[in-house]
Amino acid sequence: MGVQENVQKPLDRLAEALSPEMEAVNALIRQRMSSEHAPRIPEVTAHLIEAGGKRLRPMLTLAAAKMLGYAGPYHVHLAATVEFIHTATLLHDDVVDESRQRRGRPTANLLWDNKSSVLVGDYLFARSFQLMVEPGNLRTLEILSNAAATIAEGEVLQLTAAQDLRTDEGVYLTVVRGKTAALFSAATEVGGVIAGAPADQVRALFDYGDALGIAFQIVDDLLDYGGATETIGKNVGDDFRERKLTLPVIKAVARATPEERAFWSRTIEQGDQRDGDLDRALSLLSRHGAMEAARADALRWSATARTALAKLPPHPIRDMLSDLADFVVSRVA
Repeated sequence: MGVQENVQKPLDRLAEALSPEMEAVNALIRQRMSSEHAPRIPEVTAHLIEAGGKRLRPMLTLAAAKMLGYAGPYHVHLAATVEFIHTATLLHDDVVDESRQRRGRPTANLLWDNKSSVLVGDYLFARSFQLMVEPGNLRTLEILSNAAATIAEGEVLQLTAAQDLRTDEGVYLTVVRGKTAALFSAATEVGGVIAGAPADQVRALFDYGDALGIAFQIVDDLLDYGGATETIGKNVGDDFRERKLTLPVIKAVARATPEERAFWSRTIEQGDQRDGDLDRALSLLSRHGAMEAARADALRWSATARTALAKLPPHPIRDMLSDLADFVVSRVA
């Protein structure tokens, strides 16, 4: 059995434990993304939703609710809400980044056009708000609507910070908490709220999702410079070509000589990229131990996620969530 098969096991076990609930989520998603008057909507959303992926974020909502004994129907609505928000942000991100590939397939903006991607993303945001009010729980509505605003804020901050060499690790963490971790933490938190869990357990779920999301994004940044295209679903070096100051580069810039800083300024700030620049960037990341340092950060956030789970009652799903925190960073182990 290969390495990839081994690291997939924790996620597969969680998916199996939540299989009936995920079937209900998928059915609700298919129902709510249909449109009698605008067939482009199901065409675009089906292309992205059916492209693969483990539906990690909605599974986090289902896992939190099930672990804490929820027996009602509305965790399914909340999980579908989370997936709609996530899918909408992917459509918008691919337009902003001018991406051509996601999960190994052409992006929606490439197959259709930018206008379709933006408008269908808007439609999915609207659908997510319809779904999130149906449980009639004001607290879950507050959490998810705040997450949607935080995600947008993080994306806007990234526009200004991603190509500015003055961006440090503190700003990076703010961006990551916005554009990635906010939906992870909201997904776990609403699962606890709908289950009626006490405040300390809801906070533990938030902390778990927050740390897991940060670790997830750091690993994604690392894989961009060191993963196989077929594994990461995009081309190695895309972040460099898109002039994104991700954590490995931020660490390398902080340790750069004046000559090296001039290289980063030319390629990232000015966008003047030439043949051989990606290889040079990889060499600088290696020279300053930036990849190893970023990996150590990811491992620390994974450990923080596992620690948060200790405040929750023993349950097989709690063990699966702990394994999931290990799985996220095992991709760069």
